[in-house]
Amino acid sequence: MMSQQAKLAADGRPSAIGLVTTARDLAERIPHDLIALVARFGIAGVFWQSGQTKIEGWHVSDSAIYLFENEYRLPLIDPWLAAHMAAFAEHLFPVLLVLGLFSRLAALALLGMTLVIQIFVYPGAWPTHGTWAACLLLIVARGPGRLSIDHWLAAALGHSHLDLDRTD
Repeated sequence: MMSQQAKLAADGRPSAIGLVTTARDLAERIPHDLIALVARFGIAGVFWQSGQTKIEGWHVSDSAIYLFENEYRLPLIDPWLAAHMAAFAEHLFPVLLVLGLFSRLAALALLGMTLVIQIFVYPGAWPTHGTWAACLLLIVARGPGRLSIDHWLAAALGHSHLDLDRTD
């Protein structure tokens, strides 16, 4: 870290470099637990809302199946099956992320969905999908943080070596 004297300009006021350094130092104090929680809840909301558009009551809607048949047109998979799999995944994996249970697996599954959407459905939407991928990669790479069932399970089972919540 920069010394206090180095952060001051010749006239005794904070220098631009000093202000930037101070801001960076403050940002680096944001705990991973908070960042991971925001990433988990934020991306879970995106996929949950998408899943909600695919169902009517406890059934996949006809309009969702229609979209898979006529707009999404995924290769190698029946549209009816794809609609059902997507609706299921967009409800299950967000719940797991919010709970922080099997977080890395849930994030990896949603990252896979994101890649499929990017490659086969909406290739022009890469800025949105890149944002989703950033949240999901953070969870896959650094874990869900201590505010998760994964963390509590690892601690309760004495299995910190499982790296369920490893943040380093």
